[in-house]
Formats: sequence, structure tokens, C-alpha cells
Amino acid sequence: MKFSTSGIRVMRDFPGDAEVASHRWLVRAGYIFQHGSGIYSFAPLFYRVYRKICRIVEEEIDREGGVQVQLPLIQPAELWERSGRLKVYREAGVMFETEDRRGTNYCLCPTAEEVVTDMAMSFIQSPRQLPVIFYQQHTKFRDELRPRFGLVRCREFTMMDAYSFDIDEAGLDLSYRAMARAYHKIFRRCALNYVVVQADSGAIGGSDSEEFMASCEIGEDTLMIAGDYAANAELAFSVVEDPLPEEPGPLEVVDTPGANSIAKLAASLGIPERKTLKCLIYKAVFDDREEPVAILIRGDKDVNEVKLLNHLGAIAVRLAEPEMVSAVAGCAPGYVGPTTLKEGTRVIADLTVKPMHNFAAGSGEPDKHAVNVNHGRDFPTPEFVDIRLAKAGEMAPNGNPLKAFRGIEVGHIFKLGDKYSTSLGAGVNDSDGTFRNFQMGCYGVGSTRIASAVVEQRHDDDGIVWPVALAPFHVHLVPTRYHDEAQRATVDGVYEALESKGIEVILDDRKVSPGVKFADADMIGVPYRITFGRGLAEGKVEVKERHSGDVTEVPLDGLIDDLEARIKGALEEAS
Repeated sequence: MKFSTSGIRVMRDFPGDAEVASHRWLVRAGYIFQHGSGIYSFAPLFYRVYRKICRIVEEEIDREGGVQVQLPLIQPAELWERSGRLKVYREAGVMFETEDRRGTNYCLCPTAEEVVTDMAMSFIQSPRQLPVIFYQQHTKFRDELRPRFGLVRCREFTMMDAYSFDIDEAGLDLSYRAMARAYHKIFRRCALNYVVVQADSGAIGGSDSEEFMASCEIGEDTLMIAGDYAANAELAFSVVEDPLPEEPGPLEVVDTPGANSIAKLAASLGIPERKTLKCLIYKAVFDDREEPVAILIRGDKDVNEVKLLNHLGAIAVRLAEPEMVSAVAGCAPGYVGPTTLKEGTRVIADLTVKPMHNFAAGSGEPDKHAVNVNHGRDFPTPEFVDIRLAKAGEMAPNGNPLKAFRGIEVGHIFKLGDKYSTSLGAGVNDSDGTFRNFQMGCYGVGSTRIASAVVEQRHDDDGIVWPVALAPFHVHLVPTRYHDEAQRATVDGVYEALESKGIEVILDDRKVSPGVKFADADMIGVPYRITFGRGLAEGKVEVKERHSGDVTEVPLDGLIDDLEARIKGALEEAS
């Protein structure tokens, strides 16, 4: 490809609204163009990268038995109502919906479990057709509250989503492991540094769930890792040392002027924060109702709302409005304690509360707190559940201290079981004539997110540093005097020879200074830059490796073989 007719536009400055490196470099180097908040066009350079990612994904999913389909972007809302997810997505506010001229409601798909199950119900008529894995690489839509970080979180994006169908759980296990193998190969070929963590299934549901996280400082997810234990912070479990047992003291209400935080309360009473108790009133939203739930947790710990949501089986949980707090606790938020709760209120306590004795808590009055509070004596024994947000430094279940890392989710695999097949009536009759719902798995790869994650991990002060497998071109030819007839003839000959070998090459044929060409080449990030300069008189060219910055002189007559060997070696190493 010739630079002058490639449609590439490199900018001299970074976009003003870009917060992270991948967003800055992809816009400045002419890879993507922003039309609005979270809405982008793929320019020619990025489309080449994107198609390479898609091909890698397709090759590895095909290798594990996947069959490619294309599912509709606009889906009947009725299917989502039958699965029970329409209210969940509406409550979260991430679903784009529309109506046709007849008033029928439709969804712009954020994912495709419903439609693929509906299709499978018709196509799969016998257990002999199982297992099957349908997959696609297609557009998805999510009405993000705050699109950010360029392609990391946007309103329209491409995702590979795959769905496995099996007759039993043993078959589902095999399909799940096959897709996990494919994911490892995909991310290795894309040169990503990643980690696999236990994860929450979220609105998609199901049982087992693992995320493939690209390690990255700007990642929106916190990962908790300790040796062989790794989990998303939403799911991570930690072990906290129990306090020493104490004899129950007499319950008292004492003056605590100005103690409107846990830190101030502990200081006022001269006790550690772990001897205090938070009592929070949450509103749990279900399909058919909303109800208050009182949450108890040690003062120095925080509630993990994902764990709470999962335990309750609710659509959403959020801190209750003052009116609900007053109705349940008889006081305003900030003064609630376990002894103030209205009889019949559901009370859930974190496991850290179970061994606590003689703790301080709200009394229902401003500037006063109850001390020597004990569960089972001063208020009914609550439900004890792990609803705590694990923190770095706490012990993982394997006995090692947790460390916190940031990551970008680039892949997620789920065991759905019969969640969707039951609600949509999808399955087959087994050999005994008994109807059995499909055992399903769901698997997603963020095709466009991979590109952003790679740039986050592979850039420097001069621009992007693409791996050979994903780079828009393998070789960037930079002639310093392309207007010179003799140099042009040499450069064009190399260009044609590379193309004939199947090596992807871009030739900078612009009428600009060599310095501009060099800067733009570094910014675009093609793995090998070939400079045709002074050494050409001696039959030599410069080969610069973008990743290492190493520059070597190579004889012109050995250049093609040299580049072939480098590219082949890089691709083999990645695979």
C-alpha cells in the first residue's frame, strides 16, 4: 500500500478528551475516528488490525469445533421477557430499546443468549447433533453511563460471542474446557500479558465463570491475586483474623459528639475501628417488588454489592432512600444500629460480624452510640454471609496475602447450565424419550478491546509498538529521496518483491521530510522500518526493529530473506 493513497491521516497532537494511552495513540496515529461519546469509526489502519484479531479468534474457535453464524442485532423484547433478563437490563440502564411502527418492542443486542437459544431449539432435534458451539463476531450495543478510554468502554463494539449446547453437565465441562484452551491460544497469539481469574457471572447468570484479564494500570477491574488464587474483586474471598473472645459487657448508650464517621467514632471511644459496626439499609429490587434489607459489617470493612446482589437473587441493590431508612430503623441514615431495626426486617451480616463481641454501633440518635452490643442478646441473630469486599493484604483462602492489580477484561467464559434453555423451552429428547433441556455455555472475547489492551501494554513515548501478528503491516518502507529516480526504482523493486512474498508492506511515498516520515513510522508502530538513505550507494539499507529500537545495516540483496526470517520467527514465537 502507498501512504499517499492509503487514507491514513496522522495528527500532530493528541485529542484533548483522551484519558489513556491507547485512546490517545489510536486517535493521533489515525487508527480510529470519534463521532460522539463512545462512537467510533475504524479507519483503514485499524480495520487491518481488527481483521487480524478476528482471524486469530476464528482460527482458534474453529480449531475447537466452533461453527460460525450471524445473529440479529435487533431482537424481539419478548424473548428477553421470557428469559427474565429484560427487567435486569432495564434496571441497569444499559439496554437500547426501540419500537416498530406497530408498537412492538425490540432490543439492540448487548449479547445474544436468547436468540441463539431460540435458533438452537429449532435446529437441534436429536442428541446426535450435540455438542455444538455456535459463534459469531458481530456488533454489540450498550448504553454506557460513562463511555471512556476509547474502545475500552464504548456504546458500539465488536465481540466474539460463542454458545455451546450439550446434553448433560459432563458435555458442558468438555465444551467449557475447549473454549478455555482456545482463549489461551488467542491471547498468546495477540501478545497479551493476561491472567485468568474467578469472576461473577453478572446479568448473564450461570455457575462457573472465569475472566481473562489483560494486566493494565488503567484497567477498570481490580484483580486480587495470591499465588495460585486469582479472582476479580467482585468475587474475591479473604480470611480475616477473628477477635479474641470476650465476656459480654452491659449494653449502654454513650455520648459521642461529632462522631459521624467510623474513624471519628473509634477515636471518640478509644477503640480500634474493627470494634465498630456499620449498619446500612439497602433497597433490594426484585421482578415484582422492592424491599429493605439491613446489612451489618465490621466498621473497618466494606460491603461488596455484587456478593450481596447474588445472595439476594435480586435484579439490583442500592442504598435505600431516607424515607425507607426511617421506616425500617426509625431514624435518619447515619444513626442506624442493629438494635433500632423494626421487627421483621431482614438482617444480613458479613462473616466478620459473627465472632464480634462488645462492639459499638448506632443508637438511632444523633451524637450517641450504643456500646457493648452483642448479637443474639441485644438483637436477633442475623443471617451470616460473605458480603465483604476483599482487600489487599488480607489472606486468600490458600493462606497467602492478597495483592491488588488492575486489568482490562478481554474475555469471559460462563457455564450457563439450563438457565436459558429452561425459560425458553429448548432441548431434545434423550435415548429414553425423556425431554432434557440443553446444558449451555457462553463465551465472549472483546475483539476491539484486545487492540486497546495491546496498545496499553505496548507503547512508548513515540507511539504504538505492534506485535507482528496484529500490526497493520509487517514492513514500513521509508525512502529519504523518493523523488530521485534511481532511489525510487530501487524502493519500488523492494516493494514489489515484498508483496510477491506475501509480506504486508506500506511505502511512504509522500513529499515530506525524512524526519516527519520517521516520526510517523514510529507512531504507527509497524514492526520493521526500512530506511533507504546514504548506505544505498554501498548497496545497504537500515532495518529498525520497532520493539527493541535496534538498527542494523542489511545488504539490499539479502533484505527480503532477512525480513522473511524475522517475520516468520516472530509469528512462530507468538503461536
